[in-house]
Amino acid sequence: DYLHQLTARDRQQIDAYLGTGNAHGAAVGRLSYFLNWQGPSLAIDTACSSSLTAVHFAARSLRARDCDRAMVGGVNLILAPELSINLSQAGMLSPTGRCHTFSSEADGFVRGEGCGVVLLKRLSDAQSDGDRILCVIRGSAVNQDGRSNGLTAPNGLSQQAVIRSALADAQLEPHDIDYIEAHGTGTALGDPIEMGALQAIFGPERESAAPLQIGSVKTNIGHLEGAAGIAGLIKVCLSLEQGSIPPHLHFEHPSPHSDWNWPLQIPTALTPWSPGERPRRAGVSSFGFGGTNAHVIVEEAPRVPSAEEPEGPQPLLVLSAKTATGLTAQAKQFAQAITELPTRDLAYTAAVGRTHFAHRLALPLDDRQHAHQQLTQFAGGQETGPELLHGEAPR
Repeated sequence: DYLHQLTARDRQQIDAYLGTGNAHGAAVGRLSYFLNWQGPSLAIDTACSSSLTAVHFAARSLRARDCDRAMVGGVNLILAPELSINLSQAGMLSPTGRCHTFSSEADGFVRGEGCGVVLLKRLSDAQSDGDRILCVIRGSAVNQDGRSNGLTAPNGLSQQAVIRSALADAQLEPHDIDYIEAHGTGTALGDPIEMGALQAIFGPERESAAPLQIGSVKTNIGHLEGAAGIAGLIKVCLSLEQGSIPPHLHFEHPSPHSDWNWPLQIPTALTPWSPGERPRRAGVSSFGFGGTNAHVIVEEAPRVPSAEEPEGPQPLLVLSAKTATGLTAQAKQFAQAITELPTRDLAYTAAVGRTHFAHRLALPLDDRQHAHQQLTQFAGGQETGPELLHGEAPR
């Protein structure tokens, strides 16, 4: 849309930066340039399944050791009306302004805007580096509808195939999956086809005591088109972290075009998803209107037993600011944080995660309560002990 607006101007206004500012390849190139990353750098366009397809290929690059970390994102901005008019003329947009996914009121989708980015690493590397792991990608797959009922018509057999391939890649069975983050656009054509594909895979061996949970983030934030897949992935990661599935909205009456006589549940209220005897797992689906389908299997992060802070030399908290007033404000913030967060993590982030300015403070964190007291006194302009050093560093 942005490029369309620029090229709609008088041609005399086109400058040297039109290409490097708008080409898809230049967009990802800019990120690699800024970060000085030299591994695979590419833009993927499979329409609505673009960002989840990108996750699939990023995971493949990590497995092949083409790279050691991968930043994967999706973005969608609506800056011009032409595409919305086109989708409206095709009967794809909801006149009610809601995504009624899997509902009898399904009448189209709502366009949404947003940007989502995830950072991927091999699990063994993340564990050895001590990273905070939100979830694990167990497996993924991508396929194409081929010649179906139409270019934009979904293909239920291809949807089944891509999910089966992702399960095989993850070395899992259908009964190992607790939740499906569906593509679920809210159209009368697409929803029943997707539900039928899910029933064919997960229905036969499903126990009624453990129904498959099915939802779609599109009922919450709309259809982010190229960024829809990454939005669904982030929703699942947050659901695993928080131990609950957010409500699937606008589902008052189930669609009469789908079979509901198998063990499934649409979570229309905040639904607990607590850890159990085995890892919690979910599948994320994203289907492009050009026929490219993607499915990613996500598993909860490995459980790490809680432990006390390790013994050894106590960390040193170093704070700095451009002004004395700013340093006082820093001390007040960290006085509160030091009562809530691990002291080693706090000291590490303050030391290596921030630029150091002239007005500085240093304090050993050998005693949490004493450090809190010293920072509070400093922030209040009171006298502190000799262990808290502060001053202005020369250039």
